[in-house]
Amino acid sequence: MIIRRNFMLGMTFVSSLICASSAMAQSAADFYKGKTVSVYIGFSPGGTYDYFGRLVARHMGKHIPGNPNVVAHDMPGAGSFTLANWMYRIAPKDGTAIGIVSQTVAIEEVLKSPGVAFKSAEFNWIGRATSNVEISLVWHTSKAKKVLDALNHDIPMASTGAGSPSEGYPKLMNGVLGTRFKLVGPYPGSTDGLLAMERGEVDGALTSWNTLNVSRNDWLRDKKVNVLVQYALERTADMPDVPTMVELGKTDEDKAMFRFYVSGGEVGRAFIAPPGMAADRVAVLRKAFSDTMKDPELLDEVKRANLDFHPASGEVLQKIIADTANVQPAVVARMQSLLQN
Repeated sequence: MIIRRNFMLGMTFVSSLICASSAMAQSAADFYKGKTVSVYIGFSPGGTYDYFGRLVARHMGKHIPGNPNVVAHDMPGAGSFTLANWMYRIAPKDGTAIGIVSQTVAIEEVLKSPGVAFKSAEFNWIGRATSNVEISLVWHTSKAKKVLDALNHDIPMASTGAGSPSEGYPKLMNGVLGTRFKLVGPYPGSTDGLLAMERGEVDGALTSWNTLNVSRNDWLRDKKVNVLVQYALERTADMPDVPTMVELGKTDEDKAMFRFYVSGGEVGRAFIAPPGMAADRVAVLRKAFSDTMKDPELLDEVKRANLDFHPASGEVLQKIIADTANVQPAVVARMQSLLQN
């Protein structure tokens, strides 16, 4: 009798869990049905942040319970800090707002960059569409054909604002290597920087290898640009002759600092939700995002666009962001000094 009673109690407990799970799913479906979920993009149209933001918006609705309408909105400014600050303090915390922000937001927070009014680890990281390798490139008329040519010539570079990688990378190289990159801007986004380079307003700009290879492949084909440096831990197969920022470091301390700053490539094109959300609502969005990354129609789009695609879960991203805070204080202090110069 005792065994039977314990068995019945166990079955009752399991049944209650199943019912609770069903109720949670039903609750999410009830909540989202007929609503609109907004995907905010922290940069102007044209780059890979905009591409992946709109790609997710096109496909994620069918994977969220209740199948809400999902709409993309651009909110460019300050290297995506405008959006990050808005997501942190103002955005609705009910699961109807997610955003895609700069891959370096956690790094810039550690460095106490101007304009940061958020805590990266308090965001609910929903998932990553792909990791990313950024590059600095210059127009073919520039005096810089290789990165170290900037030791001998002033090279105007487009910036998207204080705290953005387009400003951080040149400042660090100027401070450590002695290059003479001159920042011009801010421009609303990386696409605007590329257009400024094409118009002759600046010599160079920052973009991702994907954007250059896919959206501006004619520039490569016609030798209109030279890629000076890639911001990755190791040289990628696509650019075997272009040095990484890390290998340009003169000392172990230089390399450690550069390694920390390029680590944002692992964050890549990642999506956040505001802090303070209910855990079950975060779980719903993370699952929906994960399912979206496996959607055959989305995968077909990515294949046709010829883009790199390396998704990661929200849980993985949350850990990467938390680990960013563990950098040595001496490295942080030196970087702050160089970036504020």
